[in-house]
Amino acid sequence: MLEIGKKNQYSLDMERLISLQPFRTTFPVLVQIARYLPVPIIKNTANSEERLKIYAIQSVDRYKKIISQNPTGPKPTLFTKLFDEKSGMSYSEIIQEAQGYIVAGSDTTAVTLTYLTYAVCRDSRVREKLVAELADIPEPVTDKSLRDLPYLNQIINETLRLYTAVPFGLPRLVPSEGAQFNGYHVPGGITVSTQAYSLHRDHAIFPDPDKFNPERWENPTKEMKDASLPFGGGSRICLGIHLARMELRLATALFFRALPNARPSTKEGMTASEMEMQSFLMAPQGHRCIIET
Repeated sequence: MLEIGKKNQYSLDMERLISLQPFRTTFPVLVQIARYLPVPIIKNTANSEERLKIYAIQSVDRYKKIISQNPTGPKPTLFTKLFDEKSGMSYSEIIQEAQGYIVAGSDTTAVTLTYLTYAVCRDSRVREKLVAELADIPEPVTDKSLRDLPYLNQIINETLRLYTAVPFGLPRLVPSEGAQFNGYHVPGGITVSTQAYSLHRDHAIFPDPDKFNPERWENPTKEMKDASLPFGGGSRICLGIHLARMELRLATALFFRALPNARPSTKEGMTASEMEMQSFLMAPQGHRCIIET
């Protein structure tokens, strides 16, 4: 994308699939039926899904070849153990995992960084406080030097709360024996979901919830920690949580050290309305965020 100056087919396919993810998750049966309808948007989505599957196959085969050439010391990835015979996973299942990892590990962090940059740049007080904290970090900047910076991490936590990349309800299957919740019995086999968007805007837990206020994380309450689910929770929590936080720390630090006076731009007709959130991954509806110094 940086080389050609525009989105490539891979990026366009990703955007198309992600924009329809709420329907695919909530109405899976209807989505399967819709595949047989001669509707352009459905046909285009099916083509995008097939191209991303091919990309996943190519990625898996490429890594599989690396392992075969160097079986004793392949570069460790999330797939290293999946290729172990003990994992019990078939080739088809590994491909499905690859497709999931590709989606989960790309736009999520990119969208979060977009909103973090925008939120900090539009508030000079927050920006100046962050820049001052980052100024004391020696070169070269490493994640180790950033992990314990209080204000940087408060900004990241507040961004994950207010601009959660995946705020939509993620389905979970109730165990066969059922479950008790808040005095109610939920039968086994039922699909339930909890979405982060409303949890992160609970007035009782987060006063003035629509305000970007990093300082609220200076001394977070137990209720705040329990209600914060940008990466999900429990046994199905996001595998990339630590990698994502590392990327957020490094990208934020490097950006504001290089551009300490950055602010939202009005060039090319850029307006605040373009930053309104939309879709399964809360990307700006204008699909851009212009910053200037």
